[in-house]
Amino acid sequence: MNRIQRIILIVLLLKNFSLAYAWSWVLNNPYPQEQSKENIYYSSFSEQPKTLDPALSYSTNESIFLAQIYEPLLQYDYLKRPYQLIPLIATQMPQLRYLDAQGNPLPENSLQTPAFSVYTVNIKKGIYYQPHPAFAKDNKGEYLYHHVTPEYLDDEGINQLSDFKHTGTRELIVDDYIYQIKRLANPQLSSPIYGLMNDYIVGFAEYGQALPKNNEYIDLRKYPLKGLNKIDDYSFEITLKGEYAQFLFWLAMNFFSPVPWEADFFYSQPGMLDNNITLSWFPVGTGPFMLVKNNPNRSMILQKNPNFREEYYPSIGSDEDRKLGYLDNAGKRIPFIEKAVFTLEKESIPRWNKFLQGYYDNSVVGADSFDQAIHTNRYGNAELTPEMQKKQMYLTEELQPTTYYMGFNMLDKVVGGSSERARKLRRAISIAVNYDENIAIFHNGRGIAAQGPIPPGIFGYKEGKDGINPYVYEWKNGEVERRPISDAKKLMVEAGYPDGVDPATGNHLILHYDVTTSGAPQDKSLFDWMRKQFAQIGIDLNVRATLYNRFQEKMRTGDTQIFSWGWVADYPDPENFLFQLYGANGKVKFSGENAANYQNPEFDRLFNLMKNRKNDEQRQQIIDEMLQIVRSDAPWIWGIHPEELVLSQNWVSRVKPNTMSSANLKYIAINVPERNKLRLLWNQPVFWPLGILLVLILILVLPLVVAYYKKERKSAERKLIS
Repeated sequence: MNRIQRIILIVLLLKNFSLAYAWSWVLNNPYPQEQSKENIYYSSFSEQPKTLDPALSYSTNESIFLAQIYEPLLQYDYLKRPYQLIPLIATQMPQLRYLDAQGNPLPENSLQTPAFSVYTVNIKKGIYYQPHPAFAKDNKGEYLYHHVTPEYLDDEGINQLSDFKHTGTRELIVDDYIYQIKRLANPQLSSPIYGLMNDYIVGFAEYGQALPKNNEYIDLRKYPLKGLNKIDDYSFEITLKGEYAQFLFWLAMNFFSPVPWEADFFYSQPGMLDNNITLSWFPVGTGPFMLVKNNPNRSMILQKNPNFREEYYPSIGSDEDRKLGYLDNAGKRIPFIEKAVFTLEKESIPRWNKFLQGYYDNSVVGADSFDQAIHTNRYGNAELTPEMQKKQMYLTEELQPTTYYMGFNMLDKVVGGSSERARKLRRAISIAVNYDENIAIFHNGRGIAAQGPIPPGIFGYKEGKDGINPYVYEWKNGEVERRPISDAKKLMVEAGYPDGVDPATGNHLILHYDVTTSGAPQDKSLFDWMRKQFAQIGIDLNVRATLYNRFQEKMRTGDTQIFSWGWVADYPDPENFLFQLYGANGKVKFSGENAANYQNPEFDRLFNLMKNRKNDEQRQQIIDEMLQIVRSDAPWIWGIHPEELVLSQNWVSRVKPNTMSSANLKYIAINVPERNKLRLLWNQPVFWPLGILLVLILILVLPLVVAYYKKERKSAERKLIS
């Protein structure tokens, strides 16, 4: 065997050794080796939560954690669609009765407008809080940690919640729900729903005014709120002014989760805030999980609540649910996992790469990863690429109950107002700004062009011919087709701006577009695209990109002309979208969510007829009339309804997407042995390149060693001869 053959043999042996050896560890594994035996769910988050206080939190990135810890009275049925409210902690759906102005009950079929609505709520018995030091007591029944001082924290070395040696628990009672509603009314907290609840819960505004005006802890139990009435430990009443059918949806949100007074008092003690031991940082709930690590700059860890009651995976679903695997765990006790580890990943590419390596159990398919993950077939449907199919991943597609739109400030002298000139200008721009193209370019085709404010999946939305916006689209040959740009140019002439020229100046009309920017490179592409859309009808668009805080201030003062914004559903009801065009919700005049400051008396009249009706044919007819009005007035360019694509590893059980609630962690099951096997397969250490490098080094160094040896030998021989 010559030297070259020996080298080839060494390389092959090194290669086979690295591929065949079943490594029990992986060099690039970001988790401790001992976790490989644990039933853990791994995911990531891209934005640090600012608060986990259920009275303050109103962000999607925070509800990912809150919804696993806190339990409001109601929840959305896990499997039923359209979404349906069902009891969670309540024993049944709240019982409703109406009262007149004197407090007398109204007959069931009374045509009289109620002065008050009374909801009676009964809760389940035997539900206990997670272990927490706020509940810890000594042998005499006295609270161990209700007399904490800064000196005590220093002496005991307490820097975080887990440093407290003792914990306790107690049963959930209605006082905890009452206490939280009082917290919502406390102006010191500045809850984001304070203004809304002022309009409905009896005595809410007066309660806030009656509380002491200081920054010290207030024992809210001592201050009664007129609209809340405790019947016993498991029953209470909430009284609203007038009628507000959507109130039940609020009872399924984190705002109406229970907060025990013990926790509120515990966190208010001196020194706690300095150590970041607060309710915003360490929530206290009865849910299936509890937060055991809060390091938003690195990771958040949820652990199974040992005090969580018996609850079981739903057993009743549709044939489609069964086919898609959503009933594979029917009847089994939940939650299935012991722990959930969420790691901060601000950049999308590292997050995606770790998912491909098996270190995250699922991943949203973003713009950066779309081409690698998704192939669009000839029918326009999303399919997994061969690479993802080989990894046996599965795809979940879900149109979001969200509307991103471009709005006109109806208070502006050029684009606003109810004149026919302004209306035709807005319609022309609506045709010119091609959101179908926008979806294709900037969203990888993920989403659909909006025909109005109501997204798919919400009552009032219609598909097909009856659901199109006739001012922007036409129905031709059984399909929707966007109106040509020539229609927009014709409207510009009728509006008094032929070819986009402003007769007052003789120059092209200049319009100002306010939008938020992240500073990302793709922002410039989007702004350039938007300028081109307006240029098609002769309008020069001046893009004014600002940070979100500055943008919000401009919206509040009405210092805008055209802007981009959006709305994610709080609850699955058309009122939650149509109220953004209700006159009394104008942002400038009333600080409401009507960002366009749109006002149409007939629309407002119909809105009041629609908002408290049940979802019946008459409500649909009213909504149809409302949509006809706003499509004609065009206060918005209706924009898009986005679609979210999520890839999951094959070891993750099928989980039905729920766009109304984030409380789905308890339904997730993990096949740990399968995950370990595939992680090893996908991340095997490959050492044979090092072997080749070593052999090459030997090839290069060996001749030098041999030459040196020969030289030394000759020198030695010369010395012997001499």
